[in-house]
Parts: sequence; structure tokens; C-alpha cells
Amino acid sequence: MDHQPNPDQPATAAELFDAVGHGYEEAFGRTPAVDEAVRLLLDRLPPHAKVLDIGSGTGRPVAEDLAAAGHDVVGIDVSATMVEIARQQVPDARFVHADIREWDSEDASWDAVCAFFPFLQMTRDEVVAVLAGIARWLKPGGVLALITVPMDVEGLVVPFLGHTVRLTSFAAPDLISRVERAGLTVLDTRSTVFSPDREGQPDEEHLFVLAQA
Repeated sequence: MDHQPNPDQPATAAELFDAVGHGYEEAFGRTPAVDEAVRLLLDRLPPHAKVLDIGSGTGRPVAEDLAAAGHDVVGIDVSATMVEIARQQVPDARFVHADIREWDSEDASWDAVCAFFPFLQMTRDEVVAVLAGIARWLKPGGVLALITVPMDVEGLVVPFLGHTVRLTSFAAPDLISRVERAGLTVLDTRSTVFSPDREGQPDEEHLFVLAQA
């Protein structure tokens, strides 16, 4: 059963994205940071790479572009609705309904991991734990492509696409430090400003971090 937000309290990630569905892709689907991150990732991947897409959403554009390039893509999302949409839209990738905070994989089993905005509704301790997991899951030389909204906030209640959510993030230097502490080497960082295609949704800074195991 889909999660439904309680209007009296901030929505969980599952509740939010079950409710938003296709609306997220319409407002945020192909941001400049995501386009650039996918392009840089495609330049680094070996043929037929195994790629884990955390917070895969509707499957577009990330899983779709990677699968179209011949890679073996597995998407994981906490929203059952998003997984259903992704399976319909991107049949060449596989999608799993799971909470990445509770999911695990074999060590050194992925050539790359994408994490485009899944950390914003986790606690800081949960982000650190997931980063440690990603470092284990990557093959030696494998890469993490991460995008987030860098801010020094914890548990901040904000409006988002017609819902209320609780937002937690790190300032850019702190996030980079957490990535390095997880055992990854930061190769590149880039920052852009994005204007969502949705009235009332403010501009956002998007920070891209590329790191290697």
C-alpha cells in the first residue's frame, strides 16, 4: 500500500515520493548537475558496468541513460510508486523497492554508485552509515557520483512540491569530509544553481561530488 502524507506532520521520503510521483520528474528530472554527472560517469565506466542508482525515482534520466549505454543498472527507491513508474519507463534496468538505510550488498560488487539527492531526508548519522556502505560496495577503482543540496541544516521543516518535509544536509566542506572519512578519494566537485519548473519552488544550489574507492 502506498504511504500517504499526514498533513499535520512532515512527510517521510516514502510518503512524499509516493504522493509526488511523476510530478518530481516534471519539476526536477533533468537538472544541469544530473546531466553533467551522468556524462562524467559514462566517460569513466568500463563496458557493461554494474551501476547502483540510489534513490532512482522515476528512472529518468539516470537509469535510462546508463542502461541505454549498455550498463547493468539496478535502481533502489524507498517509494513503491516511484519503483512502479521506473519499471514502466525504463524496462532495460531493474528496480528494487527498498530503504537504502536497511539494504546491503556484497563488498566490491559495483563499478559505480549514483546517489542523486537521496540523503536530504536522512539524519546525518544515516548519511554517514550509507556512505560507509557505498565505500564497501564499490569495486577498487569504482566511483561514487553524488549530488545534493549543500546546507548546514538538520531537521529543518520546509515546503516541497506541495508537501511539508524535514530536511537535513551538510555544508559542502563537511559533506566532502564525510565522503573522505568513508574511505573514498574525492576526484571532482562542481556546483550549479537550478531553478525548478514549479511555481513557488525556490532556486537551489546543487553540489556534485565524484569520488573513487
